[in-house]
Amino acid sequence: MQYQTGTRHYVCKSCGLSVTRQELMELRERLRPNRETVEDEKEKRREEYLKWWLSKKD
Repeated sequence: MQYQTGTRHYVCKSCGLSVTRQELMELRERLRPNRETVEDEKEKRREEYLKWWLSKKD
């Protein structure tokens, strides 16, 4: 992306998308994988496995 000082927008050289700095930051945030969700999913699987393991011991 290239910054255009006259319009204060970032413009994509290949597709022509034009966004402000704020819009660019919001797009990046939306496209970034949510690490909390990944960690939460791992914790949930761990807890489910532990519950299953303990249920087999009774």
